Amino acid sequence: MKTFKTLFLLSFALLANLAQAADCPRIISQSPYISRALEWMGRGECIVGVSRYDRLPLFHTGGVMDPDGSAMADLEPDVVIYSEWTREETAQSATPHGAKAVRVGGFRGMAGVESMLREVGQAAKVQDIDRRVAQFATDWRQAAAQVDSRQRRVLILSACGESPYSFGRGSTLFELFSAAGFEVVADHEHIRNFNPKTQQGDVAAWISQRRPERLFALQDHKAGSCNPAIAKPGIPILPLTGEHFIHPGPDLLKGLEELRQIMASFGA
Repeated sequence: MKTFKTLFLLSFALLANLAQAADCPRIISQSPYISRALEWMGRGECIVGVSRYDRLPLFHTGGVMDPDGSAMADLEPDVVIYSEWTREETAQSATPHGAKAVRVGGFRGMAGVESMLREVGQAAKVQDIDRRVAQFATDWRQAAAQVDSRQRRVLILSACGESPYSFGRGSTLFELFSAAGFEVVADHEHIRNFNPKTQQGDVAAWISQRRPERLFALQDHKAGSCNPAIAKPGIPILPLTGEHFIHPGPDLLKGLEELRQIMASFGA
């Protein structure tokens, strides 16, 4: 009787795994933030290929801007999910015959992040994606409300080097930090690159003009020393983990928690 029960349970588990596999489309993720979103949804095992910029140890299928259609075809995907940075005609041309091409955003506000998660979930056949996205929407708003910003004037830079990107109005990070109570004083739309070789590329002068009280620099493990030219007296530079902020999606919750902690430890 015990042997029969064991066999029954093993058979049930096998059938459940087969059903799950049948419901799991073969997905190529053509940007790291898409892969992270799929993992958050429990669809990481459905990914069969990724871009060359991804950390997952899977077959590479070209870059964000230059997907490799031949490599994709070898993987026989059901769906290929691209970032909005991939041109639509490029995505359509690279996508193998019989596969579905999906392009998603996520860089133009938190509503765009939520829409991206929903679209990725639908492409991955996640049954409860609406519930998951609704919970994420609640979670990020609650996390933002817990940051003690004291309405500080701030700027958000991709790094504190000589050629950083600044996040301005219309960008996801501008909206996220504003929701956390900061006054983001960038005077440009979306994302601006300060290239010292251009006429308007003096980031140090621009920071002086904007008069922030705090400067957030998104760092990664490869970051070198900070450019001393932007270290203005009385303007603390607070480093934040770049990967918590540059990937629109669930990682932003980690970013908000880090932001809360750094503001608490700094005494706001």
